[in-house]
Order: sequence, then structure tokens, then C-alpha cells
Amino acid sequence: MIQLYVLSILCNGLAGYVLFTGSDNDLEGSAISLNNPTFHLALGILSLVTGVLKLLSPLPSGINAARGILILGDLLPAAGGIIAGLVLIFGLYRRDSSPGTGSLDQLGANLLTFRKPIALMLFAVSLIHFILGELLFL
Repeated sequence: MIQLYVLSILCNGLAGYVLFTGSDNDLEGSAISLNNPTFHLALGILSLVTGVLKLLSPLPSGINAARGILILGDLLPAAGGIIAGLVLIFGLYRRDSSPGTGSLDQLGANLLTFRKPIALMLFAVSLIHFILGELLFL
């Protein structure tokens, strides 16, 4: 589905940019800023939903064994979207809640320690998905 393809590229690229350039401590209240907490939440939810929908979207009919790379071309952007959504949402969760020792807080802390490598992975996945879309996806 071409809409999920475009939405996945946009969400992964934008989430990678937001994760690479920002941090949890500099979230501003400005409505136009990319560091707006509402923007982070909306982008996180959109990335997460897009990643799940890409996993659930059916493959085109008539795929032969030679096009087996299609799964790889769709799986990486879907996993990237899910991870980006989780990192963005957990970043807001950890910022707004008191420090705890629960398993959810520990998962958020573990994801946020790899913020920059995840951002670089999202950039690479969105760029490869955009450039090689015809070969890997369509």
C-alpha cells in the first residue's frame, strides 16, 4: 500500500531527526518547535501505528521466490517505526513521571540510552526504503 510506504518514510525520517537532535531535557512549549512534547507524542503514536500497520499489511499477490527480499524491505521500516514510537513515547513518559523502578521504567531507560544509534538507524532505513523502494517494496 503506497500510503503506508510514504507515511513510513516520513515518520522514520522525522523521528530519526527528532531523536538525533533533541534530548529529553530541552522539550520546549513552543507550538512550532520540533521539541514540543505534543509533537513528540503525536509523532510517537503515528510512528508506532504505522509500524504495526506495515507489519499487518498484506504482500502483493503473485510474489515468487526471487522477490523474497520483499519481506526484508518491509520488515525493517516496520520495526524502525515501532522502535521510534516506543522511544518517543517513553521519553515523554520518563520526563513527566516520577523516577521509579518498575519494568516499564526500566524498558524506557534502556531504550533511551541508545537514542542516537536508533536515530541513525532510522535515517538509514528511511533513506534505503526511499531509494530502493521499487526493488524492495513495490
